[in-house]
Amino acid sequence: MTITGSLSYIGRNTLFFLTLIGRVMLFASNTLRHCVTGPFYWRELFSALVQIGWLSLPVVGLTALFTGGALALQIYAGGARFNAEAVVPSIVAIGMARELGPVLGGLMVAARVASSVAAEIGTMKVTEQIDALVTLSTNPMKYLTVPRVLAATLCMPLLVGFGDAIGIMGGYLVGTARLGFNEVIYLKYTVDFLQIWDVVSGMIKGAVFGFIIALMGCFYGMNSGRGAQGVGAATKSAVVGASILILATNYILTEVFFTA
Repeated sequence: MTITGSLSYIGRNTLFFLTLIGRVMLFASNTLRHCVTGPFYWRELFSALVQIGWLSLPVVGLTALFTGGALALQIYAGGARFNAEAVVPSIVAIGMARELGPVLGGLMVAARVASSVAAEIGTMKVTEQIDALVTLSTNPMKYLTVPRVLAATLCMPLLVGFGDAIGIMGGYLVGTARLGFNEVIYLKYTVDFLQIWDVVSGMIKGAVFGFIIALMGCFYGMNSGRGAQGVGAATKSAVVGASILILATNYILTEVFFTA
């Protein structure tokens, strides 16, 4: 490839990336505008709450349980090098509440929800159901996007709180059954070192991540290509985009919340 060809390739991809960012920002602003103006489709919102929140509990709970247990083992092994095994309860609790609970929960929900939303809306576009909504004087943004975005934003903090509790319990089970910690002392160290802001900050992250997950699923579903291949590409892009934005946003929020 020549120098001109290389520069042309870089330029095309840069313009594509910047255009994509602009389209996502416009889609997000339109979604926020429709979230505060009627009409509201309460049946769709309730259905989205069940699909996104209630049905995500098992995967979030199992992920948090095994993560908390593995975290306790790793911290104990590392702390043993410095005779600091006693930090296991506090570090597990803080790590789950601040970082691992929101991030891993967000990634698991992104894999489940963003793909499902993108595939569902993409299929509706391919089969011209979205055009039918417009024909019936129904705004697709209000009927399809707003309920899912609101549901994910409301559900994710609760899922994060649930994941935090399960993850800390996983660390407790491993710590007491495998590492020889006293049950009462383990719980005391957990309560003494875990602060309210640690939990609240993680739940705020969860709300932001929920907005991102539903937004990316709806955006790529609405902009899906025609045919099965287009729907598959939209599903893949929704999961990848949501995961990257979750990790990037997590760093930004961590800087805001915990940098003195």
